[in-house]
Amino acid sequence: MHRREFLGVTAAGLAGKGAVQAPPNIVFILTDDLGYGDIACQNPESKIPTPNLDRLAGQGVRFTDAHSPSAVCTPTRYGVLTGRYSWRSRLKSGVLEGYSPNLIEPGRPTVASVLKSRGYYTGGIGKWHLGLGDREKTDFTRPLRPGPVDHGFDYYFGIPASLDMPPYLYLENERVVEQPTSTTPGKQESGVFWRGGPVAPSFQFDQVLSTLTGKAVRFLRDRAAKPAQPFFLYLPLTGPHTPWVPRKEFLGRSKAGIYGDFVCEVDWAAGEILNTLDQAGLSSNTLLIFTSDNGPERYAYERIPEFGHYSMGSLRGVKRDAWEGGHRVPFLARWPGTIRAGGTSSETICLTDLMATAAALSGAKLPDNGGEDSYNIAPALLGEKRPAPIREATVSHTANGEFAIRQGEWVFIDAPTGMNTKEPEWFRKQRGYTLHSLAGELYNLTQDPAERKNLYADRPDVVGKLKALLERYKREGRSVPRA
Repeated sequence: MHRREFLGVTAAGLAGKGAVQAPPNIVFILTDDLGYGDIACQNPESKIPTPNLDRLAGQGVRFTDAHSPSAVCTPTRYGVLTGRYSWRSRLKSGVLEGYSPNLIEPGRPTVASVLKSRGYYTGGIGKWHLGLGDREKTDFTRPLRPGPVDHGFDYYFGIPASLDMPPYLYLENERVVEQPTSTTPGKQESGVFWRGGPVAPSFQFDQVLSTLTGKAVRFLRDRAAKPAQPFFLYLPLTGPHTPWVPRKEFLGRSKAGIYGDFVCEVDWAAGEILNTLDQAGLSSNTLLIFTSDNGPERYAYERIPEFGHYSMGSLRGVKRDAWEGGHRVPFLARWPGTIRAGGTSSETICLTDLMATAAALSGAKLPDNGGEDSYNIAPALLGEKRPAPIREATVSHTANGEFAIRQGEWVFIDAPTGMNTKEPEWFRKQRGYTLHSLAGELYNLTQDPAERKNLYADRPDVVGKLKALLERYKREGRSVPRA
């Protein structure tokens, strides 16, 4: 079914339960560098207890084939908020820094602006990492515009970029909460890492995650007091990205070292959101989504011999890679009474799909210059039986700018290797991977989900078909058909 066939249909109508009811609140939790195999409900062999995420999965639906549009931070965030692949923007590879200018183009529709046009109150709390201002280097003594408030957010509180990128400060709407007065020399330990740079007096690395969580809880309680207006909360958390800085009460909670303990704190944060929605009476009309911006950082390889924990699960690759471990991510969704509890879905989806899904659930019509790579996945969320996949195909992008395209059981990597982060030789031998000298990679994920057997030379017909489709998507500026 085409994404726009659901326009104007809300919760009850979608579920086939009779009269149309108010559009749902939407809470979107985006974790940072959480691996597909980190949470227990995804990976029975995980060494990290995640009771709150397990509860979320049990109360909703768990997607086993969800993908971030990029294997690194900034491009995924651009894709989430605009419904457009970031490689169509000025950012063709890599990520922005803390002082980078604003990436989202002026006037481009976002999830926040589309929902705001439908009467939603729109809030964002957490890691922005999409650039601030229009100067070559952001001046944090001036209003931070263009920024979140120019892209549809009524309210935004958070940090400029990753937790290991200066400047280390909080921003609220278009202003810095507290200017830096000193400089941190940085820290270079494995995992417990941040770059040197300016830091605000009260900024503490190990308190950021709890600060953001507390702000989100207060946001939800405030909105519960105004039930007549639906809301959207975009909650991009800072963990478990480096630096791994769990608070003292989480130390020793896992059997995967300090990283695992930090994931436990991320699980706590998700639990705080779940509990607040329940206690405030918001759950029944709130779609809650929990996911990650890409695969786990390269330190995931170190955890295997030390703790026997596989952050990538049974997948190949980590953050930055074109292989599945770089961009296949956890994706849990709950909407009590509308989404069936305890379900799983093998539908292939992408985080860019938030835009079209939110538009459909709110009754908004997307303009042709908005959500060019976004499909409405409400049918999959609701467990509807469908004769065909929702997405025609899904494009993934690496840190170095290489492309992969997935259609059905096939994934084609348009590069000699899917590796951007060095794959250790011992890991390659353990998993049975072999090197090759071919110009690209082709895998049948139904038969070979671990991507061991490269069929590039054996199936030139599939390679040619997927290559042509990828080039068409690049050429046409969109992957979703025009309405």
